[in-house]
Amino acid sequence: MFRVLGLTSVFLTSALGLCGSAQAQPTSLDQGFRALYNLDFATAHRAFEDHETADPHDPVGPACDAAAYLFTEFDRLHILQTELFTDNDRFLALRRATPDPATKRSFEQALERSERLSASALAKSPDDADALFATVLRHGLHGDYLSLIDKQNWAALAEVKQGRVAAEKLLAQHPDYYDAYLAVGVENYMLSLKPAPIRWFLRAGGAQTDKDMGLAKLRITAEHGRYFLPYARLLLAIAALRDKDPGTAKLLLSWLAAEFPQNEMYRTELAKLN
Repeated sequence: MFRVLGLTSVFLTSALGLCGSAQAQPTSLDQGFRALYNLDFATAHRAFEDHETADPHDPVGPACDAAAYLFTEFDRLHILQTELFTDNDRFLALRRATPDPATKRSFEQALERSERLSASALAKSPDDADALFATVLRHGLHGDYLSLIDKQNWAALAEVKQGRVAAEKLLAQHPDYYDAYLAVGVENYMLSLKPAPIRWFLRAGGAQTDKDMGLAKLRITAEHGRYFLPYARLLLAIAALRDKDPGTAKLLLSWLAAEFPQNEMYRTELAKLN
């Protein structure tokens, strides 16, 4: 895994000096994700719903709304605490969570809306970039729900693999769709943490388990992503903590805490390092 010295000259001086892909005129999706990272879920939903109203044929809108419902559950269940991801025993000891029925129903309905719109767009144009991105996002969100809430890990792996395949197809045509690198990075890095016999089994089934590749792809999104730049930086912070690199984790969490002051999680995790 990367070390502080390597990042000082490459990652820290460039990625953390950027403000992401902020635009002079942020779209409703940009505004929605900013609210989402600030844990302002009501504002996020309104922004994503505004996008759906303005562009009812875009499958990205309902997929983003599904993300807001998923992170609502993550916040309610305190799932994104770093200890859960840096301590294998604590993570494995997690029991199946009890989801909020209304949130789960809304999450599934948003995914279904996105899937219908994606299918329609891809039937007309198999290389439709936004439809492919919505597919990547949908598989990733569903995989996270299955893994972290339902504890259906094998079903989650299938979703992760499908998301990565869709991401590779999208990136083959649009290599500057930087958010899609997250799907490739997550599969490679997370599965690289499995024991060797399980990694062999996963690779035999078509999964990717290359740790270095995973981190490299996550860094692309962390440097250039539009919607997932902050999420990629959080994942890199967790990766740094797993690799006994608190200096890098502190720097990444400091950026997140400053950028999203309404999100107490970043400040809490940073305080633990301090």
